[in-house]
Amino acid sequence: MHRASDVDIDFVGGRAALLADTALQGRHFSDAYRTLTDAWLAQLFERTAGDQQGVALLAVGGYGRGELCPGSDLDVLLLHAPRTDVAKLAERIWYPIWDAKVHLGHAVRTVKEALSLAADDLDTATALLDARLIAGDAQLADALHAGAQASWTKRSRKWFGALKASVDERSARAGEVAFLLEPDLKLGRGGLRDVHTLRWAETARPVLFHGDADALDEAYDELLAVRIELQRASGPRGGDVLLLQDQDAVAKALGDADADVLMARVAAAAKKIAWTVDDVWWRADGAPTSKRGADGRALSAGIVLKGGAVELTPGARPADDPTLVLRVAAAAAANHTRISRASLQRLADEAPRYPDPWPLGARGALVDLLRAGHWAIAVIEALDHVDVWTRVLPEWEPVRSRPQRNAYHRYTVDRHLLETVANAARLADRVERSDLLLVGALLHDLGKGYPGDHTDAGVELVLQLGPRLGFPADDVAVLISLVRNHLLLPDVATRRDLDDPATIDWVVSEVGTAATLELLAALTEADSLATGPSAWSAWKAELVDELVHRALHVMAGGSMHEVARTDFPTPEQLAALRAGVTDVVTGTDTLTVVAPDRPGLFSRVAGVLVLNGLDVLSAGALSSDTGMALEHFRVAPSFHAGELGIDWGRVRTDIEKALAGRLAIDARVSERARTYRSRRAKTTAKAEPPRVIFDESASASATVMEVHAPDGVGVLYRITRALADFDLDIRTAKVQTQGASVLDAFYLLDADGNRLTDPAHLAEVERAVLHALDRH
Repeated sequence: MHRASDVDIDFVGGRAALLADTALQGRHFSDAYRTLTDAWLAQLFERTAGDQQGVALLAVGGYGRGELCPGSDLDVLLLHAPRTDVAKLAERIWYPIWDAKVHLGHAVRTVKEALSLAADDLDTATALLDARLIAGDAQLADALHAGAQASWTKRSRKWFGALKASVDERSARAGEVAFLLEPDLKLGRGGLRDVHTLRWAETARPVLFHGDADALDEAYDELLAVRIELQRASGPRGGDVLLLQDQDAVAKALGDADADVLMARVAAAAKKIAWTVDDVWWRADGAPTSKRGADGRALSAGIVLKGGAVELTPGARPADDPTLVLRVAAAAAANHTRISRASLQRLADEAPRYPDPWPLGARGALVDLLRAGHWAIAVIEALDHVDVWTRVLPEWEPVRSRPQRNAYHRYTVDRHLLETVANAARLADRVERSDLLLVGALLHDLGKGYPGDHTDAGVELVLQLGPRLGFPADDVAVLISLVRNHLLLPDVATRRDLDDPATIDWVVSEVGTAATLELLAALTEADSLATGPSAWSAWKAELVDELVHRALHVMAGGSMHEVARTDFPTPEQLAALRAGVTDVVTGTDTLTVVAPDRPGLFSRVAGVLVLNGLDVLSAGALSSDTGMALEHFRVAPSFHAGELGIDWGRVRTDIEKALAGRLAIDARVSERARTYRSRRAKTTAKAEPPRVIFDESASASATVMEVHAPDGVGVLYRITRALADFDLDIRTAKVQTQGASVLDAFYLLDADGNRLTDPAHLAEVERAVLHALDRH
C-alpha cells in the first residue's frame, strides 16, 4: 500500500515518460507502470477520503496481479463497510482517472456483496483472487482476501469445470497463439489468460508438476514483453492481437533480427503454455483409462499402462536402451493416452542422443508411433517439450516453432509436419509401403529449417537420415523422391494442361515408378490438408486424381489419347461452333460461351464473372475455321457471393451485353475492386510482388505463361485484357489462390496459331501484364 506524497504525482507525464523509455521492457515496464499507478491512486484516495474509516481501494484483475501494459484497463474496487456512504468519494476518485484518458473498470461493494457475487460468477471470483490493497482499511482488504480464498477452495470442483470450459471456449474462439498468422496474445490458446487460469486452479489445489511453474513464468514473460511492445508500437488502437503490420516494429523493439525470429519465440512460448494447460486438465480429469484393457497391464519390455498413462517400469534404463524413447511413445499413442509426467522426466534426465545408425528396433518403433495418426502428435510434442525428441531427430531443432508467415499455412513447420503425418496415417491403406509414406510425411518439409531452397535442403537431409534410420538404398531413393517431388502433383495439376502429352510425360519421367507415384499422391493429400483451408479442395483433389490416373496409365504402357479428356469439347459444343450461332450455356458450376472469335473475348467473359462475384478455377478455349470461338469456364462463388449462390440469369444477360459492346466492363471491375478488398487482405498477409514466368518447355503446342500476383478483385480480367492487346489466344487457363497470392497459368498462341518464341515479344507481353497488375 502506498501513502500519499506531499508532492503532486504527475501520472500523465510519468506514464508518457515510461512509454518513451524504450529500454524499459517486459516485467520492468510493467512493474514501473504499476508503481507509478499505485502511488497516484493512493494519493487520490488519501486526499479525497481523508480520515474516513471503513473504506479501502483495491486493485483487482490484471492490475491486482501488478501486470500493467500500455493499453491495460485499471480495474479497481472501492470496498466499504456496511452503512458507509462512499458515493461522493467514488466520484472524486473515478473522475481524475477518466480525465487521464485511462480505461477504468470500477465497482463499489461491501465485503459481503463482493463475496456473494464471487460465489456464482467466475470472472468476479478470479478477480478477487488477485485483489491487492492500494490504500485505506487493511482489515477490510484482509477480510475480502480471506473470504475469497475460502469461497474459491470450497467451490473448487465447480470452478475447475468452469475454468476448463473457459479454456475450451477461448481456444475455439481465438485460435492458437503458436500457429495463427496474427495471434491473440491474451485470449488465444497458449496465451496469457491460460497461465492465469492455471494459477487460479493451483490456488484451489496443486495441479502443476515439478518445474511447470518456472517454465510457465518464462513463457509468460516472453508473451508479456511482446504484448507491451505491441501496445507501445500500435498506440491508441493497441490491443492484444499481434497484427502482421506491427510485427516488424515489435521485433525491432525487442532486439530480434526480424519478425520471423519474433514469431518463433512467440510460438515456442505459446506451445509451452498450451502443452502445460492440456496436461493439467488431463490429469485433473483423472487421466481417463486408455482404450485397451485394464490398468497395470505390461505393454512391452520396461513399459506398463498405469493410472491411465504409459509409464516406464522402475527397472527400465533409458540410458542403456535408446529404443525406450520411441517404444514408450508408440505405446502411448497406440493406447490413445499420454506418457506419465514422471516417465517423461526420466526420459528427459536419462535418454541419450540416438546413435548412427539407429539401434535395432528403433525404426519400427518410429513407424508404429507415426501410424497412430493424430494421437502421435501430442506424444511427440510431449517429447519435444522436455527436449527429448531432438535427441532422436537432431535435424528437428531448426524447424521447432518455425513460423510460416503467410495465410496459406496455418501451422508452424514442426506442427505442419506432424499434422501431415497424422493425415498420412489415415491414408496408409492406399499404399503398399505405408512406412515410407509416414516417414516421408515426417521429413518432407524438414528442409525449411535450413538455408536455401527447402526442397534441395530436404533432399540432402534425407541422404543422411535414411541410412541412419536403417533404410536400404532403394528405400532411401524413394524417400528422396517423395521429398524432392512433394509439390509436384498439386503444382502440375493446377498449373498445367492435363490434356497435353508433354505434361504427363514430364510427371512420369520425374517420378519414375507407379509405387512411388501412389506414395506421392497420398503424401500430396496429407500435406495439402495439413497446410490450410485453401490448399485442398474437391476441385484440386479431382485434378490430382486425374493427373495420377493418366500418369499411371502411361507408366503401364498405355497411350495418352486413351485417357484424354472427353468432356471438352463435347459433341454438342463442336456442333455449336460449326453452327456459327452465339450461345451461352450454364451448368451447376460451368459456363460455356460460343461467340465470334475476336481478341479480348476471354477477358470480356472473365470481367463479367468478376462482376457477378465468381472466381474462375479453370478455363479452356477453342477456335474454328468458321470464325467462331468456344470458351469453357469452371467457376466458384467468391467470398462475398458464396452465400447467395450463382445467379446464372444475370450472368447470361451481362455476357450478352459484353459481347454486344454495351457493358463498361473495365470501369465496373475497377469500381468493384474499390468496393471489395482481397479476401486475404483482412489478415494483412504479405504477398510477393507480381512476377511473370514463361515456360517454353512445358508444352510442345503452346507457350506457357505463369503469373504470380497478389490476390485481388479482377486479377484474371486485368491479365487477360493485357494479353488481348497482343491478339493472343488463350488455349487453356488454370487459376488458383494461395493465401494472399494468386498463381495463374496460361497456354498461349499468337494470332497465327503458333507458339511464342521471340524473346523480345515475350518481354513485351511480360511488360504489359505487369503494368496491368500495377495499375490497380
